[in-house]
Amino acid sequence: MVIEALGAILAAALAAGTILLREPRTRAWCALGALVLAPVLLVADIWDTPQLDPFRNRPLLSVAAAVVGVAFVVGAAWFVRRRPELLPLAVVAVIPFRVPIESGGDTANLLVPLYVVIAVGVVAFAWDALRGPAGDPLDEAPGERPPERGSPGLLEQLLAAAVVLYALQATWSSDFSKGLDNLVFFYVPFALLFVLVSRVRWSTMLAVRCLAVLVVLGLVFAGIGFVEFATKHLVLSSNALDANSYQSYFRVSSLFFDPNIYGRFLAVVMVMVTAVVLWSRSSSRILICSAVLAVLLAGIVLSLSQSSLGALLAGLVVLAAIRWGPKPIAFIVGGLLVVAVAAVLFLPGASGVELGSGKLNKSSSGRVDLVEGGLELWRDRPVWGWGSGSFSEQFRDQKKASRTRAANASHTIPVTVAAEQGIIGLLVYLGLLLTAFARLFKDAFTSPVRAAVAAAFTTVVVHTLLYAAFLEDPLTWVLLGAGAALAWQLQPSPRERALAREERRAARAAVRAAHPEAEATV
Repeated sequence: MVIEALGAILAAALAAGTILLREPRTRAWCALGALVLAPVLLVADIWDTPQLDPFRNRPLLSVAAAVVGVAFVVGAAWFVRRRPELLPLAVVAVIPFRVPIESGGDTANLLVPLYVVIAVGVVAFAWDALRGPAGDPLDEAPGERPPERGSPGLLEQLLAAAVVLYALQATWSSDFSKGLDNLVFFYVPFALLFVLVSRVRWSTMLAVRCLAVLVVLGLVFAGIGFVEFATKHLVLSSNALDANSYQSYFRVSSLFFDPNIYGRFLAVVMVMVTAVVLWSRSSSRILICSAVLAVLLAGIVLSLSQSSLGALLAGLVVLAAIRWGPKPIAFIVGGLLVVAVAAVLFLPGASGVELGSGKLNKSSSGRVDLVEGGLELWRDRPVWGWGSGSFSEQFRDQKKASRTRAANASHTIPVTVAAEQGIIGLLVYLGLLLTAFARLFKDAFTSPVRAAVAAAFTTVVVHTLLYAAFLEDPLTWVLLGAGAALAWQLQPSPRERALAREERRAARAAVRAAHPEAEATV
């Protein structure tokens, strides 16, 4: 375990160096080191599992598989060097797909296709840094390229700190294997993903193409969900199938292994499509996007993911505030909240939320018990926590919960961070949130692309407050990377800011003209 712990810390340090260092060659070596070390730690951790029997018992097969894998990655990296715009398209194309892998005694649904794309991107990045960029006849003139990145900002520093801190705190975790899995599967590769996405030379056209890929995926997933609902049979996700066996309703999960993760993906896509609707002046485009939104909304409804619906509403509110200004939206949202609170207080049966003893816990699908258990864990070790990845095991031991119940215990990310990483990790988490919002929302009203990214990130954050997986979700890192790059590359001039303000005033005036009864409120 000592060797694995040191390896985990080294992998995290290399990933952090890739984020923080400025010199391209040094960053490239750090990225390659993290790329190699992470799978080595994984293989060492799961070497004795049955799924590796063919490779363990047939060394020639292992060597052949490694050679084929390396050859594929190098060949794809050569192609990406010449067509760098393919990398972000590949990222968004594979980001939802998961493959079940046994690790640490459990089966984890891992983003294997995304790991392959990350490996290709890292090799291409290192190739450019060590040998110089490939010539691309489709590239703009050298003078039109964006300038080299300056010193890493506070966002990059906090992301690097989060990765290293997670590795350090895994060393005293009561469930080191779980902490190591999270580091190898999520933190290290996604830190490399952040670097790759933040290096992309983003344009409106590239962003539109990425959104088109996401829309196609969302429609396909929603269609599969409709078939699941009609047949009452899930294509994947045995856990969800078991849950459906004990419920009077049926939840679809499409090609995801969890209906809530399925709902999160659809919510993010819907928020981005809504940005197109709000900023578009084409009637045909608005109609097409509206039809897409209707299909995706039906997909979320059939997932019965309350956390996804709540996150979707938050993202839409943010988009509206960016488009028309925060004040009128605050009045409207405040009024709706008053109505919602009144409904909960005076019509608990109709609203489905009951505030009595034990009733709120039932209405929230056990969230109250989970939060209370997490806060008790934090109270026992308030400074350094129980260690990375230890929440489920400690919750099971202290609450005497079943293994299945404890495995789903991380439903409120701030509480989970506090329990596992103490006040130290909680401060890094809160600082990261504040810095990310500041970076993404600055001048977001000047660009629909930046507005869409900021609202989508808000959607993900709100979902993590009700479910799980913040830095364990690649969407978080992709949105942060894209938002950081857009904030750096698309800095608006004073004239562009003034034009964007005028356009927002015009949009607000159009809303007033269409709804004169709301003029007094606005």
